[in-house]
Amino acid sequence: MSRPTCLYLDQCGNRFFAKTLRELCQQVPGKVSIMYRDKSDGPTVRVGYVIGQHWLTCYVPMEKPIGQGGA
Repeated sequence: MSRPTCLYLDQCGNRFFAKTLRELCQQVPGKVSIMYRDKSDGPTVRVGYVIGQHWLTCYVPMEKPIGQGGA
């Protein structure tokens, strides 16, 4: 199974598309750090990367079959 192409949005609304961190780093030069977010119910989750001056939130495509007895 191949990796999905993810959408990365930075704090200014710039869009970047990449399957891997290496592909993302080719588009956005700079030092890479992992970005985390505290959820309101307690846990801390990984949400993207900070690369240079860009705070990039990752959005992964989601597919859900319809007609499987639910909404």
